[in-house]
Amino acid sequence: MSNDLAIQARGLGKRYLLGAAGDKHDTFRDLLVAGARSVLGRRNKKAHTEFWALRDASFDIRHGENVGIVGLNGAGKSTLLKILSRITDPTAGSARIDGRVGALLEVGTGFHGELTGRENVFLYGSILGMQKEEVRRKFDAIVEFSGIPQFIDTPVKRYSSGMYVRLAFSVAAHLEPDILLLDEVLAVGDLAFQRKCIEHAKELQKRDATILFVSHNMFSIKTMCERVIYIRKGQIMFDGPTDEGIEFYEKDCSLSTLGWVKTDQSEWPLTITGCELSDASGVAKTVFNFGESMKLRIKYQMRRPVDDPNFIVAFIRSDGVACCNFSSELDGVTLGRVSEDGVVELTCPPLKLVSEMYTISILVREKGFQQVLCGQMGGAFHVKDDLLNTHFGVFHESAAWKVQADGAVETIPARPRLIGA
Repeated sequence: MSNDLAIQARGLGKRYLLGAAGDKHDTFRDLLVAGARSVLGRRNKKAHTEFWALRDASFDIRHGENVGIVGLNGAGKSTLLKILSRITDPTAGSARIDGRVGALLEVGTGFHGELTGRENVFLYGSILGMQKEEVRRKFDAIVEFSGIPQFIDTPVKRYSSGMYVRLAFSVAAHLEPDILLLDEVLAVGDLAFQRKCIEHAKELQKRDATILFVSHNMFSIKTMCERVIYIRKGQIMFDGPTDEGIEFYEKDCSLSTLGWVKTDQSEWPLTITGCELSDASGVAKTVFNFGESMKLRIKYQMRRPVDDPNFIVAFIRSDGVACCNFSSELDGVTLGRVSEDGVVELTCPPLKLVSEMYTISILVREKGFQQVLCGQMGGAFHVKDDLLNTHFGVFHESAAWKVQADGAVETIPARPRLIGA
């Protein structure tokens, strides 16, 4: 293994046996469950079905690299990090790691609900490999970074998931690891804390730390990582520059079913088959300046007729905040009885959303905002501006002002900000 490599993986694979207790167990919990089944005579007699969560993963990561691990749910991202953090053993292949590893893979891992935040800092620190004196020396910095000093002597069972993440990340980060593994945990924290963590990760990188970051938040991936490993169905499909890796991910995300829609897609009367983004003149693009108009062409395929379907397009910020939506019904558009395939085109008013990444959700409901007939992802876009970011809120709109000074009153009308200004 070369001296400049932090991680060297060769042919990593992880196989699970579905529908069976199995003879090999990854965790202490698995052993307890197997023991209980044995006592109760409930050992599973079904035929084993093999499932490879990860297969033939090979890559090298240099010291000081920030690498994003991306893919749809169930792709094998978390399995890869569990192998690298030695939580689980690989079924095939090997990984060599050079340096002290800090891992934050699940919210509250290593925390005990009955203990206070203070006590859990020492407990979790020791689990991560920190000496008690090291935790004591860094304790004030850990608590300050977490932003919850008023709750540090409260049992963590009373913490919200966001508070868990704040404290757990603070401990893991102050481990001063050579290699830091992060699995989606920042998605639970608020946007301000996410940005704080990203800045801290950049500081770790300046000290030549290596960071592997699993996330569905492409804005965070783009901010933190210069390289992306894209995994699909347990196999590495791309390993290279971040922008290209994100394109692979977004292509796979496009038109996938929205996570909260419970009806099976086979039951829908129609499906979205395409969503094309362009500027007002029809030039395809996914990065727009603040104040620029955007056009969406939504293609749909009918399975059975629908009366007056209500097409809804929602813009969701990268931290999950629903920023705005457009509805054909609210805008007075009546489609009548739709029975054949077609296209719906939406031209948005000038984008006043602040600079960020946004995903598009496309819903079709019955008239009157009733039952969901279809719910799919429609891709993603970025709004670009040198000044207006999330510190300015969700959107920016010019206002009219009245100034009274020196006995005079002046009314200043609203002046829309110039595109890109």
